[in-house]
Amino acid sequence: MNNLLLDVVTTAGILFVVAVGLLVVFGVLKIINFAHGGFLTIGGYAALIVTQLHWSPWAAPPVALILGILLGMLVERLIVRPLYSRPLDAILATWGLSIVVVQLITIGFGRGTEFVLSPLQGAVALLGTSYSLYRLAMLVVALVIGGAIAGILQGTRLGLAARAVIMNETLAQSLGINSALVRFATFSVGAGLATMAGSLITPLLSIDPLMGVPWLLNAFMLVMVSGTSLVSLAVASLVLGGAQVVVSTYGNPVLGALTIVVLAALLLRIRPTGFARA
Repeated sequence: MNNLLLDVVTTAGILFVVAVGLLVVFGVLKIINFAHGGFLTIGGYAALIVTQLHWSPWAAPPVALILGILLGMLVERLIVRPLYSRPLDAILATWGLSIVVVQLITIGFGRGTEFVLSPLQGAVALLGTSYSLYRLAMLVVALVIGGAIAGILQGTRLGLAARAVIMNETLAQSLGINSALVRFATFSVGAGLATMAGSLITPLLSIDPLMGVPWLLNAFMLVMVSGTSLVSLAVASLVLGGAQVVVSTYGNPVLGALTIVVLAALLLRIRPTGFARA
């Protein structure tokens, strides 16, 4: 039972890390970045390159973060920015970009499955059981990322501008806030968070060109039931991620993989605002 509890909590942390970049972009830009899965995959292969170069596994997250921010800047400027007034086209464009990323990675690395080194190996005794040290570290990473984003939103000029754009972009512009710059910075940071998440989850699983697809689906549903709230995302990750762990443990792992999607769809049917405040 203690092992199950730890699985629930750490899975929630992992899901939060994977979905937070998508939430940040959705909160400000009001579009779902379907290239999020592609950025996750890029982060995974960034970690693979770090491993192949025999660098420290600790280098993978910062390398992936910087790469993601740079790519996000390019994508926002060339692809997303011209489509802000056409949200549906922006969504389709990011979906198309994700497909392009998969094909380019397949050409460059092949379709084979790869593995990377974990920066933390082994297990630690906790709550009467032996548990993966890296999974526990992912919970700490989730708390740090959530706290950092909350701190930026509450304590910096960029955060204040971003919150103003989230609440009312027209009013924010009338107050002299450069909403285009806020959008640019937000998309770039969101892409960086996605690639960093991809590098962080790779020690827990294998890497292949399609690794981002299932994570994108779960992240999308978590954001849909969370709105623009970090707290709601944390709650959704805990509740729906916990349900996934329970179904996978006591039921069927295949059904467990569908748990988040099914429960999120049911929740939105019953309560359109999901875990967010009405």
